[in-house]
Amino acid sequence: MGLLDSILLWPIKIPYSIGKKVHEMTMEDFLDEDGVREKLRELYMLIETGKIGEEEFERQEEELVERLEEVQAYKEGR
Repeated sequence: MGLLDSILLWPIKIPYSIGKKVHEMTMEDFLDEDGVREKLRELYMLIETGKIGEEEFERQEEELVERLEEVQAYKEGR
């Protein structure tokens, strides 16, 4: 019955495998503290060089700091 099970369950296994992989990739991206810190460094460079205004800087900085706090809270199990 192994072959029959494989054939019958194939339509279920493929979407499940894809969904699992997407979830893993999403979590990996979400938990990337170094990536968030790098974006913050880039943002500081943009404001220092005058490539973005103060308002845009503050908006983006707030989003990145919140994201970093969320990652840290998630890793601490809060």
